Amino acid sequence: MNLHQRAAGVLLHPTSLPGPHGIGDFGPEARHFVDWLASAGQSLWQWLPVAPIGPGNSPYQSVSAFAGSPLMVALEPLVERGWLSAPMLPASGFEAHEVDFCHVVPWRLQQLRAAAHGFFTRAEDDDRLGFAAYCDAQAYWLDDYALFMALETAHGGRPWWEWDAQLKQRYPEALTAARTTQAAEIRFWQFVQWCFDEQAASLKRYANERGVHIMGDLPIFVAHHSADCWARPDLYELDAAYQPTVVAGVPPDELGPLGQRWGNPLYRWDRMAAEDWAWWTARVHRALDHADVFRIDHFRGFAGYYEIPADSPTAQQGRWRPGPGQSLFDAIQRRLGELPIVAEDLGYITPDVVALRDGCDFPGMKILQFAFGGNPAHEFLPHNYPRHCVVYTGTHDNDTVHGWWAQAKPHERDFAGSYLACSSADVHWAMIRAAHNSVADISVCPLQDVLGLGSEHRMNTPGTMGDANWSWRFGWDMVGAEPGRVLRLITSTSGRIPSEATPQEPPAVDYFPLP
Repeated sequence: MNLHQRAAGVLLHPTSLPGPHGIGDFGPEARHFVDWLASAGQSLWQWLPVAPIGPGNSPYQSVSAFAGSPLMVALEPLVERGWLSAPMLPASGFEAHEVDFCHVVPWRLQQLRAAAHGFFTRAEDDDRLGFAAYCDAQAYWLDDYALFMALETAHGGRPWWEWDAQLKQRYPEALTAARTTQAAEIRFWQFVQWCFDEQAASLKRYANERGVHIMGDLPIFVAHHSADCWARPDLYELDAAYQPTVVAGVPPDELGPLGQRWGNPLYRWDRMAAEDWAWWTARVHRALDHADVFRIDHFRGFAGYYEIPADSPTAQQGRWRPGPGQSLFDAIQRRLGELPIVAEDLGYITPDVVALRDGCDFPGMKILQFAFGGNPAHEFLPHNYPRHCVVYTGTHDNDTVHGWWAQAKPHERDFAGSYLACSSADVHWAMIRAAHNSVADISVCPLQDVLGLGSEHRMNTPGTMGDANWSWRFGWDMVGAEPGRVLRLITSTSGRIPSEATPQEPPAVDYFPLP
């Protein structure tokens, strides 16, 4: 995807899709949504990280920087290939508009285990050969990940630094023995990843054929309890007991007097540099397996990152440290070619961050909800944008536009109403129109804003661990014909549908559940 070309898209994590199995996935509804995007003139579908979820059900605290989420593996293709019987839903069923992770996760894993058993007992030869070839091609990360997951199961879910001494220290003899004793469990996790990659690639092809590009999301840091940390502890700031000596976060600001202590272990950038950034090159290569372009979260950490002592309960005590800078991206680009990256450059941005972003020719981000607290010179107001950027009405961490409007301070609401020429009834369309009409190369809005939904539909509230985070799902009964029709008109008249020389009135099409 050309990040300098005028385009528009919608932010929706695949887990927010409708479907009968408790959580959105790569099944038929994903293709249905691609069709809706294409009909609405959108050329970009932005996801959140597709890695396995971690604490708080967050996709930003995963057990692997390379693996895909088992929860996104659609069950319908497994039934079609004869590996799984038609799933029987729990007696109470699943919620249609939210993910109940406590019930969905064990049920989905049970279905995947049944499908794996079906595959290994009755798969066709071509499928077996495909699986074996996949395991060979992805061995650079898959071997450690599958063994890690098997050992986590064998240790009752305990973190890797509490495992048997020889396993946590990766004695070769112990690992060899574990690969024998855990062979069946290892094969299961390999099978799940093969299914994930097969389905993700198929969905990406389907989207690309219809003019829709996939935009992924790459967290900068990895979780302490992860296959990455266990496989290469020497690449992280860990002590002799494998505990972090310093952790990631951001310092206090006007939004948080205690700052944010994320708790991720920090990288040993010097050791990564000594290997010519091989780990990061592999990670970016893997990200491009699933997406045409991707956003790097907390991009400023590559210029300078905030280091918090591990024994500090808050982020109040910490210091800024220099990041790897452009040498990292130069090394990746030498191996992979031009990098289709969007830099999440929000928060405390200093000149070195701007220099790194511009030196790499990565577009930054503008958030329209943040634009109305100051004066007409605010950098997030559309008339102040540079061309090479991505504008959002809001992100997954923001309230919806209607939720923001309801809770905005009076002077912000007055400024927004005057600037956008809108009221509470149409503020979502006014913001989308302002973003699309701006000079920004790319304009993205969450589906919640296209549908004009309130705060109860937001995806995440940063700094909280509530059950509502990451659980939102929509239903086609919430959509109908009008949102797609209006979104296409705005997209067309703002010149974001390259195939249309002149704006066109789209046909009214209802999008309801598939038969």
